[in-house]
Amino acid sequence: QVQLVESGGGLVQAGGSLRLSCAASGSIGRINSMGWYRQAPGKQRELVALITSGGSTNYANSVKGRFTISRDNAKNTVYLQMNSLKPEDTAVYSCYANMGWSVHYDYWGQGTQVTVSS
Repeated sequence: QVQLVESGGGLVQAGGSLRLSCAASGSIGRINSMGWYRQAPGKQRELVALITSGGSTNYANSVKGRFTISRDNAKNTVYLQMNSLKPEDTAVYSCYANMGWSVHYDYWGQGTQVTVSS
């Protein structure tokens, strides 16, 4: 069993910053990639940022230049530094991890609310 535990969400004013953390625990095998998705009310879930085991990153166009994803492999933890936050960044942010060797499995955290006030 794998658990992804997120922390760091909250309420911030526009232009402010937040840092999300997600720690993986349990029967962790090979972590292929970790990242963050978000879902705003009435909208589909969308990829925010992803980082592979090799360190390659991928960002949604809407967050490029403002958000930075990083990971600590020794701690099985991924971080999302969010700067210059906008009201449209308001959403539930969920941690994601893809693990496994020949067979890959997807895991999700419970989600953390990020609210940006104007």
